[in-house]
Amino acid sequence: MKSPPSVQRTLRIVVVNTAPGAGEQAMAAQAQRNTALRIGLLESGYDIVASLPADIFLPERIAQIQPDMIIIDSESDARDVLEHIVIATRDEPRPIVLFTDDQDPSSMDAALHAGVSAYIVAGLQAARVKPVLDVALARFRRERKLLDELSDTRRQLAERRLVEKAKGVLMARSGLSEEQAYQRLRSMAMNRKLRLGEVAQRVLDVEDLL
Repeated sequence: MKSPPSVQRTLRIVVVNTAPGAGEQAMAAQAQRNTALRIGLLESGYDIVASLPADIFLPERIAQIQPDMIIIDSESDARDVLEHIVIATRDEPRPIVLFTDDQDPSSMDAALHAGVSAYIVAGLQAARVKPVLDVALARFRRERKLLDELSDTRRQLAERRLVEKAKGVLMARSGLSEEQAYQRLRSMAMNRKLRLGEVAQRVLDVEDLL
């Protein structure tokens, strides 16, 4: 019997709205942007869990809600709100999409440096929302995979250095050959159900104490 198809969980999205400019025209334009964004999200089947103001409480609210993605709707320079977003996502990175009318290259550089996955200028139409979010999510996942691979490579190199040092300690103290020292470390790791690097670090810690 075939197993039932898996159900993909809907992305939980938080929308961050910056304050509109002064005047009725600016407020009307902001309202139009908000409507286009909301329609685009709902038509794409995304779950809007909250619409938050860009204030000092934003990091705390994001930490409480734990969204899968953050969308910033900013008519102009969004550097202030990006500072709050960086704080909120420092320990738990999330894809961030910024819709803005700000075409200043320095603003774009600052946004990408802050961790924005997609910087969309004058592109807030309902029909464009889904493809933009799909690309942003794919880019975020690719970057996280590359960062994880880099972190894993660095960890392996660090462990190799520890193992080499620990082998040297065992060779000097117990008169073992390099192969015998390695097998000693490997046996200790297996018996204690630890990684080879963890055992090597313990050997070095004991050597420091002595």
